[in-house]
Amino acid sequence: MATFEKLENNRVKLTISVSPEAFGAAVQKAYQKTANRFNVPGFRKGKAPRKVIESMYGESAFYEEAFDLVWGDAYDAALAEHKLTAVDKPSLDISTIGLEGVVFTAEVQLKPEVTLGAYKKLEVPEPDFAVRDEEVMAEIEKEREKNARFIEVDRAVENGDRVILDYSGSVNGEKFEGGTAEDQLLVIGSGTFIPGFEEQLIGLKAGEEKDINVKFPEEYSAPLAGKDAVFAVKIKAVQIKELPALDDEFAKDISDFDTLDALKADKKAKMAEKAAKNRQTAIENIALQKAADNAIIDIPAVMVDRQINHMLRDIAYQLSMSGLSLEDYVKYTGTDMNGLKESYRTEAAARVKMQLVIEAIGEKEGVACTEEDLKAIIAEYAEGSGKSAEDFEKTLKDEDREYLSDNVLARKAVKIVTDSAVLVKDDAEKKPAKKAAKKADDAAEAEKPAKKTAKKAEPKE
Repeated sequence: MATFEKLENNRVKLTISVSPEAFGAAVQKAYQKTANRFNVPGFRKGKAPRKVIESMYGESAFYEEAFDLVWGDAYDAALAEHKLTAVDKPSLDISTIGLEGVVFTAEVQLKPEVTLGAYKKLEVPEPDFAVRDEEVMAEIEKEREKNARFIEVDRAVENGDRVILDYSGSVNGEKFEGGTAEDQLLVIGSGTFIPGFEEQLIGLKAGEEKDINVKFPEEYSAPLAGKDAVFAVKIKAVQIKELPALDDEFAKDISDFDTLDALKADKKAKMAEKAAKNRQTAIENIALQKAADNAIIDIPAVMVDRQINHMLRDIAYQLSMSGLSLEDYVKYTGTDMNGLKESYRTEAAARVKMQLVIEAIGEKEGVACTEEDLKAIIAEYAEGSGKSAEDFEKTLKDEDREYLSDNVLARKAVKIVTDSAVLVKDDAEKKPAKKAAKKADDAAEAEKPAKKTAKKAEPKE
């Protein structure tokens, strides 16, 4: 049994009772579990009777362990009894404990109440995701760039040329690590090397040598930051880029199509398919944001902190793929862990609010996850993992099924908001709508910290 009283800031204090029978059984389990911790003369370790141990160490010898065994189930039952959802670990205080039973209190932060505003028939600017011919041609130009070849020319280096060079850098006459390379490729004007390096190569011919004087940027990694350096360079070749002709032969070379027109049509169809998805994403994002803006929620700090930690775990995982740690990233960016956490607080709070609003809409609309829904999402996830639905389902634990079920409920709630949205034509709003879709399309990339690693001595940091 349990009673509760409301406290400030959406916290409650539960008073929970554990029956003498339940606690007595827990004490016996505690004895069986911990008897070997007690030294009792005349008995081998773990073999002394419970009464003997209690007579030596006190009747309460096993109470602490027994309480640890019972409080969790009693606490969960109390939350269920009063239909409460906690969002943090409870603060416990034991009022009475003994073979006559246990009474304890648990103070805990509850999931906040959501006061929904308008979430149906929200006006959303009509996104402009029409695929234009110039966009198609831009994609085909990328293919031409990929298939370009470089031809050596017998003339001085010009801006835009690619050169092959050897270089050896020094600071105060001393060579430094990463400052030497042979047969290095460099496109003049690309900004790949430190400022001032590439410009000084213009006018040189293959076979010519020159000392290049540069200054490392102040933001460059130590110990080179702000230092004057000299690079002895030798131009080994000057090359110009030659793009393939934009004709049917080009289409045959890079695709299964026989004509350039067929390649363009296929490219446009694929871009239109992606644009349609992005259009729907833009509508969804804007409608959901409006629904969230219309809602009133007092979000507990603990929920925001948990979301921040989740975001940092994602960042740490992405960094690990590049061989970096989150600690290294923090040092490299000149901040500290607290500063990094604070930089994500606003975004984390927005995510928590959005999640709570979606859940509240689902509850208000009475959405449900049917067995067919669950099978469908299991099949979807199975396909993504490369397994059959049957094999994938066998790996699922109860918490996995709960996660998938919650996913279904969220999708249904989102669909209610999106399907009812009213599209309005507003040229001023088209670009923000398109940006909203791109943001969603690149969400995973947006959370990745920039990979900043030294690439020999020459690249910019």
